[in-house]
Amino acid sequence: MKYYCIGIKGAGMSTLAQILYDLGNVVIGYDDVREYKFTEDGLQKRGIKIYNDQSCNLDSDTIVTYSAAVSLFHLEIQRAKKLGLKIKKYHDIIGDITKMFTTISVCGTHGKTTTSSLIAHILKNTKGCNYFIGDGSGYADLKNKLFVVESCEYNRHFLAYHPSYTVITNIELEHTECYKDINEIVKTFEEFANKSINGVVACGDDENIRKLSLNKEVFYYGFNKDNDLYATNIMFSNSGSCFDVYYKNNFYGHFELPLFGKHMILNTLACIAISILQGIDYATIHELLHSFKNAKRRFCEEKYGSNIIIDDYAHHPTEIKVTLESARQKYPDKKLIAIFKPNTYSRTKDFKQDFVNALNIADKAYVTPIDCNRENQNDYPGITSDIIINDLRDGEIVTDDSVSKLKKYNNSVLCFMSCASVAHLIENYKKL
Repeated sequence: MKYYCIGIKGAGMSTLAQILYDLGNVVIGYDDVREYKFTEDGLQKRGIKIYNDQSCNLDSDTIVTYSAAVSLFHLEIQRAKKLGLKIKKYHDIIGDITKMFTTISVCGTHGKTTTSSLIAHILKNTKGCNYFIGDGSGYADLKNKLFVVESCEYNRHFLAYHPSYTVITNIELEHTECYKDINEIVKTFEEFANKSINGVVACGDDENIRKLSLNKEVFYYGFNKDNDLYATNIMFSNSGSCFDVYYKNNFYGHFELPLFGKHMILNTLACIAISILQGIDYATIHELLHSFKNAKRRFCEEKYGSNIIIDDYAHHPTEIKVTLESARQKYPDKKLIAIFKPNTYSRTKDFKQDFVNALNIADKAYVTPIDCNRENQNDYPGITSDIIINDLRDGEIVTDDSVSKLKKYNNSVLCFMSCASVAHLIENYKKL
């Protein structure tokens, strides 16, 4: 088969393109963005050609797919329609691939990428597995039976998937442009989880998860003792976290890991739960967790002079909160500076006060103009970054042209956060 992936530098589309290539297909792509993005590393490794204009010749048997961020009025989609090519939605293609393997679908409002990465790390080093991770990392081999896939609830895309196991990390209000309220979100997760063939692994501490009416066997994990697997005797330090794990109320093992924040312990518990279900022993899990490297743009650290730069994908208030708290845990003696780029007008409007509360954890917060490629600003009159900045304890706007504001910080942690790219802000800061 031959695929033409429009918006190929998007994290999800890049990952899909890599998997399609690994499965023996011919893959080419298009993207409006000409400059380098971290998501293209896997594409370059495979020699997948990326076009930035309409010079690509499309054969009549080419299947065209496109990123959720790409408008149906995009010139390349319109060209494909005129050529009479088959156009297939991105999530439908992923759904087709999930049918080919024993699929472990990792879903939830937060923690999908890290949890998927943890599970894939254990399985690929034991039983062998394919994986689709939303940081632009994808791999497939037809010889592998297992497939770990990060599964997003945006626009109900994950309902096209066919999971053998479903992992649910948490359920919160999100994607308010797609869902009218939390009840609708809960019902959608319920529908997805009940598609599971073999069972569900879910965070039992989450009250919205406990509301789910599931017709599948559920393996609960968390901090509370009413879970099948739980962590206790937790200690945090600037070198990481240590905790004991109990399984079916029996001591399972002790873990000391360079992980920061309670959310990372929960992500690890989900990974341990799936590993147990796959018959992997404690000693192997313990050893492999020590060699885990976090996903791209998830608490990615770099020392720069006397400062620490953190690049993180956090874009929801809960994610910003735990990212800043993790930075506090690891660097308690440094000043904490938050630099946040809001993504989507709807999220900024609906979570305005939550953003304020989360960013106020930092000693100082900078907010950029809103970056959105799938919503029209005219539909959200009066919604700008100012509605966050005006209520911050100590906040102000920052742009590419005013990054010099960050020069004054020494012995500080500069935490750049967004699901949109902040690489240019970081590079401009470094150039100063």
